[in-house]
Formats: sequence, C-alpha cells, structure tokens
Amino acid sequence: MKLNIRSFRFSVALVALIALTITPSRSQVNIKLGGGIGVTSPASDFSGSTLEYYNGSRYGLTSGPSIHGKAKIGLSGLNLAGEIDYSSLANAGNSEPGQGKVDISQKILSLKVGPEFHLSIPALPVTPYIGANLALNRFSGETTFQGVAKVPSATYSVQDATRLGVGFSAGTEVSVGPFLSLDLNISYNFMNVSGKEWVDVNPGINQRIDSYLSLNDDPDPQYAAGDDKHFISNERSIHSILFTASILFGL
Repeated sequence: MKLNIRSFRFSVALVALIALTITPSRSQVNIKLGGGIGVTSPASDFSGSTLEYYNGSRYGLTSGPSIHGKAKIGLSGLNLAGEIDYSSLANAGNSEPGQGKVDISQKILSLKVGPEFHLSIPALPVTPYIGANLALNRFSGETTFQGVAKVPSATYSVQDATRLGVGFSAGTEVSVGPFLSLDLNISYNFMNVSGKEWVDVNPGINQRIDSYLSLNDDPDPQYAAGDDKHFISNERSIHSILFTASILFGL
C-alpha cells in the first residue's frame, strides 16, 4: 500500500494540536456509552452518477443509512471520543446515456478516535461541541453490470480496501435525564487521506472489468488517452458527510 506520508503527518499533527490546546476546567472523569442511527452522504469523487462510475471519473454513489456505537471518556470541557460506524451506500442507472444497467453497492466500516471540546451554556441542558478524529476506513462492495458495453454481464465483488482518514465534527448534547442525553452530530470526513493505490486484481489479463474490481483511488499506471481498458487517469478523493443521532448513557 502506498502511503501519502505528508498528508497523514499533517492530519495527525492537526488532531494532536487540537487536543493539546484544550485545557479541562476540572478533574471529574465521566464516561458515556451509546449508539444510534444516521445518514451518510458521499461528497467529492465519492458521489456522482453511474455514468461517471462507468467512465472512471467518480464512484457514483448516493446517500445511505448508517448505524454506530459511540463512547466518550474525559473531563469537563474535554472528551476523548471513540466511534464505530457502518454505512451502506448504493446507486443504480445507465452506464452510458440510454443504455446499459449498472447497480453499485458500497459498505464502509469506520473506526474513529479523537478529542471533543465542549462549550457549557449555564442554566440550559444543552452542550455544544466541536471535534476532530483520525479514522481507519474499510471499504467493500459489489457491482452488477447488465447489457453494458465492454464489460461482461454479471455481479462482481469489489476487493476490500483500507484507508486512513481524518474528520471534523460539530454537534450538541441535550440532557434528557440524570444519566441520559441525546447527541446530535454532523461531520465531514476525508476518508482516503493516506493509502491511495491502484490494484490490478487479475495481473496479466488486459480487460476493462479489472478497473472496477478494487477501490483504485490512484491513477491507472497504464492509462492512455482513448484506451477503453485503462481509462482512470486521476486519483480520486473519497469524502463523506455524516449526520447522526445517538442516545448516550452516563456511567
């Protein structure tokens, strides 16, 4: 796997800087555990149409549901937050205008950890916060082609791939009881900051379908203008916007 060391170091330094510049106001430790549901919306090259997926410019996915578990451990004003998210995205449409059918499915499992800075509002049961995280993202999925030019009709599994990412979030916790709160959050996630690569799943076999059998967010090293088999010319950025609602229980 080829790592973008400069981007990854910048992401680590940014999250560490946020953590180091926040000073908690008191020493009482608290723990909250919970989970909930959400919606993941693809952004940047992760979104788009099935036509763009077929021509290799974008991944062509639309919004889908997510579920997650969450833990927060820390002091008043500063939490260390951990989260595990599972999202399911899909899209269906033509491969070219008016012809060919493409059905795309993508699953993402994300493990996240990072600091949260809480802003207290006196006399109100509402606590806004901002945060940042480092993430390990695991991608898997499959694509079905039917009547598509230059690709045999079938359902193909996409090889699993792991990428390192970074995210930034804002939210609010609403107290609904002595040990219970509702956590509403929105985050923007850069999901392949490091680890971009091109994988030839069937080396030595020159065919168009190989371009769809892995995440392939780096350019095809054999790309040539006008080549129907090697057509992905640029690296592709995988971003997402995640909206979540969680129930947290204080311990």
